[in-house]
Amino acid sequence: MQHVLQVSRKIDYGLRAMIHLAGLPVGKIASLQDLSVTLHLPREFLAKILKVLTARGLVRSARGAHGGYQLARPARDISFLDVIEAVEGPVQLNVCLDHKDRCDVSAACTMYSVWKNGQDRMLEVYRKTSLAELASEPEPMRPIALGIPAR
Repeated sequence: MQHVLQVSRKIDYGLRAMIHLAGLPVGKIASLQDLSVTLHLPREFLAKILKVLTARGLVRSARGAHGGYQLARPARDISFLDVIEAVEGPVQLNVCLDHKDRCDVSAACTMYSVWKNGQDRMLEVYRKTSLAELASEPEPMRPIALGIPAR
């Protein structure tokens, strides 16, 4: 079944990684492996997303044995919309909203204002939501108990 207005995995994973990075103590970095394991995300796909976020200036990366990722600017200054557009490009509910006259009936269309209003409201929520609002310092990783009772 197709979910028409569903957020892509790319956006979802990008936001989850960014929120995690926002919750790290200042100066701390997270390795790709740590992010992948902690967030339960596919390592290679996450690496591609982080590369894009780095290229867009939202993430800083460091190579090497002690390398990893951290936010390139304060979490309060990075919105959901920043991450979404960095990962997927501009958000658009319908092609008629791109102002490129792709619709033959746009002049008489009664739906345009509904699409526009919906998009404006959605973008406002994304624009006003910063990573800092949802970030919290991540709990330290604990070994998974394999049937061993707690003491």
